[in-house]
Amino acid sequence: MAKPKLAHSAEKLEESAVSIERGTERMERDTARMEQSADRRTELAANRTIFAAERTYAAWVRTGLVAMASGVGAKPALSGHLPDWLIGLTGTVLVLFSVFCFVAAVWRQLYPGPPPPKPDAKPIHAAWLVVLNGFLALAAIASLIGIWFGHTPA
Repeated sequence: MAKPKLAHSAEKLEESAVSIERGTERMERDTARMEQSADRRTELAANRTIFAAERTYAAWVRTGLVAMASGVGAKPALSGHLPDWLIGLTGTVLVLFSVFCFVAAVWRQLYPGPPPPKPDAKPIHAAWLVVLNGFLALAAIASLIGIWFGHTPA
């Protein structure tokens, strides 16, 4: 009678070992799947960081363009309503602010802080940013010269 109990216990022990082995394999698969999922979420977060930086860059450029247009438009819009020196000062401040915005746009894009994990998305190349915003800054300075020395039709 002892032998059947011993055989039954051995069977149970073998079944438990097989069950533990299957559970271990399942846990390893699940762990690998979770690691892949976490890696993908990290990549997607890095992509969102890149796109957020580009939206911030666009906001700086947009603000600079509006400031430049306002500075240029101040002279014809305010002529006859304010003293010429105040109109020139207003236009100058707005255009200088636009130059600041163009420089800040490139600065914030090139030096965003701690680097994100490796994203899938490619950021805008730094040379393009410098060339484009350099051109915009030169246009702002040219408009500043126009504000100071340009002729306003009466």
